Amino acid sequence: MELRKVNQKLFVGSLLLGLCVALGALGAHGLEKTLSAKHLATFITGVHYQMIHSFGIILLGILTQIFNKEFKREFICFLVGIVFFSFNCYIYAISGVKIFAMLIPIGGVTFIVGWILLSLNFLKKS
Repeated sequence: MELRKVNQKLFVGSLLLGLCVALGALGAHGLEKTLSAKHLATFITGVHYQMIHSFGIILLGILTQIFNKEFKREFICFLVGIVFFSFNCYIYAISGVKIFAMLIPIGGVTFIVGWILLSLNFLKKS
C-alpha cells in the first residue's frame, strides 16, 4: 500500500471540510438576506451533507491504513455524491433553476451506495 494514496483521501476530505466552513459562513452571513428561507435551507442542507461525507472520505483514508485496502469505490461514491448532491444544492439555492434540484437525488443515491459498499467491506472482515 502506498502512503501517497492514503494522503490523497485525507487531503481531499480535509480540503472539502474547509470548503464546508467557507460555504457555511457564506450561507449564514452572506446569503441570509438574499435567499428565501426555502433556498437558504437547501443551501445549508448541501453544506451539512458535504461535511458528513467529507468526514467519510477522511474515514476512508484512515481505514485504508488499518485494513490495507483502497476503498476506491466508496471514495468515488462520496466524491460524486458531494458534487451531485451538495454542489447542486448550492447552485439551485442561488439560481433557482429547477434542473439542478432534479440532479440532487443522484448524489443522494451515490451517498447511500457508498455507505452500503463500506458496510459490506466490514461484513467481509467479520
